Amino acid sequence: MFYGITDLTTFVLGTIFIVLLPGPNSLYVMALASRQGVAAGYRGACGIFVGDTILMLLATTGAASLLRATPELFMVIKYAGAGYLAWVGLSLLRSSLANWRKRSEAPDDTAAPVANASKPFRTALMISLMNPKAILFFVSFFIQFVDPGYAWPGLSFLILGIIVQACSALYLSALIFGGVHLARQFRRRRRLAATATGGVGGLFIGFGLKLANATLS
Repeated sequence: MFYGITDLTTFVLGTIFIVLLPGPNSLYVMALASRQGVAAGYRGACGIFVGDTILMLLATTGAASLLRATPELFMVIKYAGAGYLAWVGLSLLRSSLANWRKRSEAPDDTAAPVANASKPFRTALMISLMNPKAILFFVSFFIQFVDPGYAWPGLSFLILGIIVQACSALYLSALIFGGVHLARQFRRRRRLAATATGGVGGLFIGFGLKLANATLS
């Protein structure tokens, strides 16, 4: 046992696998970087880091038990989150449709940016807090790896949190620079870029539906 962590290897491998699964966090950051550049991508990533930190703190302070004990509260949270993710998805679909219809502007026009791209930190923070993958990860997986009898459980959770954020930072950095590379490819292919934006919007709507059907069991 490592500082109260019951199975560090399993936690690291599980975290890597879960981080690599496509989700609204990663898709938003990549789409943001492809439309607004590296700096905007990292502002969005900072919103993800803060959101994940909040979810970790909630998980370690008993939020999972509270949600299980109060099904009505969980229903309100999950439907609010589902609605927000669906709204982001619809915004991206509208952006995609607008770009598809435009023929006269330059190919690298940015008049129809990613939803709320002017405030990437706040939007990314909200997406992180409403992310079904993150919610279920922190309240169902994250807290299982700390020995309840360990004298300093806060240290255990801190180590686990650092591991999660390090994996997330590496992955989001790869997506940010990958998004910028894709943007260069899309600048001369307006309709391909619009189709990709619409696809991301559809995935966000799918994430909203997934959250609406999520359970804590």
